Amino acid sequence: MHKLSPNVSLLKHSSIQVTYKKTVLPNGIRIVTEEIPYVRSISIGVWIDVGSRDENEQNNGISHFLEHMVFKGTKRYTSKQIAQSLESVGGYLNAFTTKEHTCYYARILDDQLLKAVDVISELVQYPVFDKKEIEKEKQVVLEELKNIEDDPDDLIHDYFDAHIYRKHPLGYPVIGRAENIMNFSLEKLSDYATRHYIPKRIVVATTGNCKHENIVELVERYFRNNHHHGSLKRATVSHRYGQTTEVYEKPIMQAHVCMGTRSFSIKSRMRYPLLVLNTLLGEGMSSRLFQNIREKYGFAYSVYSFANLLSDTGNFGVYIGTDVANIENSIELIQKELDILKSKPVGHAEVKRTKAQVKGAMMLSLESMSNRMMRLGGSELYFGRYVPVDEILQNIDTVDEKALYETANKLFQVENFSTVIFKPTKPLSSKTTSSI
Repeated sequence: MHKLSPNVSLLKHSSIQVTYKKTVLPNGIRIVTEEIPYVRSISIGVWIDVGSRDENEQNNGISHFLEHMVFKGTKRYTSKQIAQSLESVGGYLNAFTTKEHTCYYARILDDQLLKAVDVISELVQYPVFDKKEIEKEKQVVLEELKNIEDDPDDLIHDYFDAHIYRKHPLGYPVIGRAENIMNFSLEKLSDYATRHYIPKRIVVATTGNCKHENIVELVERYFRNNHHHGSLKRATVSHRYGQTTEVYEKPIMQAHVCMGTRSFSIKSRMRYPLLVLNTLLGEGMSSRLFQNIREKYGFAYSVYSFANLLSDTGNFGVYIGTDVANIENSIELIQKELDILKSKPVGHAEVKRTKAQVKGAMMLSLESMSNRMMRLGGSELYFGRYVPVDEILQNIDTVDEKALYETANKLFQVENFSTVIFKPTKPLSSKTTSSI
């Protein structure tokens, strides 16, 4: 018998009713839907509770490589048929892998729902790992890896994670390492998919003009995999800290700096003060880092702070791209901003403005069906329930000057910070011009 959990929420400032429902099928698949009847589209995502943190040094990158390989063909569809399936009717189909999850998602017109469920169910349950296609896709992923290596402001975050998580799998890059990618085989992929792509670790999240009962019926019809394996046991994260600074020389023109520390999990009560504090410090043109380091001193084009929240841990940091001559000055200015937040409570007006910024950005993002689906699937995986928008807004509203002060003092402990610096292999003259 299905377990059904309905919930109806009425968004403030709107006469539109949004209905949330959840069903757990006998095989363990969870179905969560958010019916929004005033749109013509549907965003659907099939989430698997597995990511790069579930890998080891030898198979790091296999979650991401598996995500690539399912698009190369299934029992019923060739790779070209998969590519054309939804694009031919104006929709799109894609996937992504994170440290904790893998998601296959589509956005289509509401009358193309059956086709979307059919195709995604094939990808997740019945991929055909052809040896020749595996060898070709290795080259594709290696090119993707080169692309990341050529993008230092992206690559530095992988280095940063490696330093703050040390030898833990959370420090592994999602894409993996070249030597691992070259060693992936049909047997390794099949074994990994069999062990991890199982019903009790699958969430089907759907948002848009869809009826919950229709989604349940389609999932029951197309998702017939009943394999059950042991529970996933993820390695816990050590609480060892310690200040480290690592400098790497790269063939680049600009220096890149990423500094920060481990932070709070997505389930922590500190989540909301951190969200507001991060916005105030380094999100947008009005943030303190932007106004001081870019606008006042002109040291950077890009400077921001970030907060990544995971199931049992997280990280906080600051990134800046600057001239090699300004590295130390930039780090000092960043540390000064952190010290100010630790020593001087934020004024009431700035707190109010920042909370309005956080809430406004969140509400604007909810106009996207894809964003709503991502929120719906993530909420189920992390919390096992639907977290209403009003609940989030209320939690943000409770953040005050005291909460920000306490969060800053708990988090901004320089002795726990790790710093990663990418330096150009040699200083380049500002007069250097392109020959193109």
